[in-house]
Amino acid sequence: MHVKKDDLVEVISGDDAAKGRAQKVLRVLTSKNRIVVEGVNRVYKHVKPNKLNPQGGRLSVEAPIDVSNVLLFCPNCKKGVRYGKKITDGRKFRECKKCKSDLGTISKAK
Repeated sequence: MHVKKDDLVEVISGDDAAKGRAQKVLRVLTSKNRIVVEGVNRVYKHVKPNKLNPQGGRLSVEAPIDVSNVLLFCPNCKKGVRYGKKITDGRKFRECKKCKSDLGTISKAK
């Protein structure tokens, strides 16, 4: 999977109004190849009254989207970009293909 939790991504497809903006990844569902992005694909969940929500009603929550609908966001280029993997000093990095800036550590190199 090319994104991790807390990464900034840009939504590139779908009918959401958040298309083209940088948003934060809240959760990664690797088994289903989907991610939950902050403020994207909001749906209403109808809940019964309970102790946490005594009123009940409709809650607006983010639903998962497919990981292929997002690009990793580069803060230098200020847009979603493709990336490459690079090993430096025993660490594996994600590197922007356009400006060659560091997009975050993946893990230790083997």
